[in-house]
Amino acid sequence: MLVDDHELVRTGIRGFLSQAKDISIIGEADTGEMALRLSKERHPDVVLMDLQMPGMGGLEATRKLVRISPDIKIIAVTAHDKDPLPSRLLEVGAAGFLTKDCHLEEILQAIRKVYSGQYHMSPALSERLALKQVKNPHAKSPLEQLSARELEVMTMITNGSKVKEISETLHLSAKTINSYRYRIFEKLNIDNDVKLTHIAIQYGLLKIGGFESPVEPALAES
Repeated sequence: MLVDDHELVRTGIRGFLSQAKDISIIGEADTGEMALRLSKERHPDVVLMDLQMPGMGGLEATRKLVRISPDIKIIAVTAHDKDPLPSRLLEVGAAGFLTKDCHLEEILQAIRKVYSGQYHMSPALSERLALKQVKNPHAKSPLEQLSARELEVMTMITNGSKVKEISETLHLSAKTINSYRYRIFEKLNIDNDVKLTHIAIQYGLLKIGGFESPVEPALAES
């Protein structure tokens, strides 16, 4: 199943994967919520997951899909590949991580690898993380202080979601969301959403002039 709020992205991936005889695309979704519903109905083996969509983001959708079906294999597909996002995705159960500038053949390779029980990370991302450790092993993004839940709440806030919308999407009380919000402020040493948005842009969680949508890209069955 392909999950992305950009129809053009879904169309491109669908057209390529449809040529593979060992893969069947069993559905498409443009939100995390729809991906959850379809996964319950159709039981996909592999999900290509975009990270930033309206409503529930890919990080939260990944967490919930893994809880619903521990055997499901989720590959995150995103332009936002700076740490700590890859680490947080692996923490909540993702089996792979691809950047949106990867070759289509790599998507196919990643699907086959995670289906067979292996992990897959974009070579470019693996190389950058390794170089980062070599050049400055102590350098860390301030976002690494945030838990996966806090990172998801931050992403939703900086994408314009209100506290009420976030609480409804994550099935948490508004009071709990506000507690996460102020905890994020405290960890990042800031005091308002404008500064939070600046940090999100600086560290690649948010792009000016248009952001990436969570590719809950493909729930693909092999």
